[in-house]
Amino acid sequence: QSVFGTIFVLEASVDLETSIRPISQVKSQAAEMLRHVNETRAPIIITQRGEAKGVLVDPRSYQEMVDALGILKLISQSERSIELDEVTPHEELMTALRRRLDTASDDPG
Repeated sequence: QSVFGTIFVLEASVDLETSIRPISQVKSQAAEMLRHVNETRAPIIITQRGEAKGVLVDPRSYQEMVDALGILKLISQSERSIELDEVTPHEELMTALRRRLDTASDDPG
């Protein structure tokens, strides 16, 4: 946990003995599997004809993954901007923002 909140937590690992289930078992035991992933936060890999075809995860874990990917995308975009020298020095940015805020506060509209 940082001052920015939890960024990414890897709480659940995949236990290959219990976390891989055939689609036929998912069809017959869906409610139990949903209970399991929500209680343990351990994903279940769903197979069809012996091949992994999907993963059942709890909503909190899924949201954490989406959030983490969003942060990684922002970092990647920032690194690319730095490589292309598409950056604004901090002081220049702050001056421009102050100017915009001053202009906005002077506008009665």
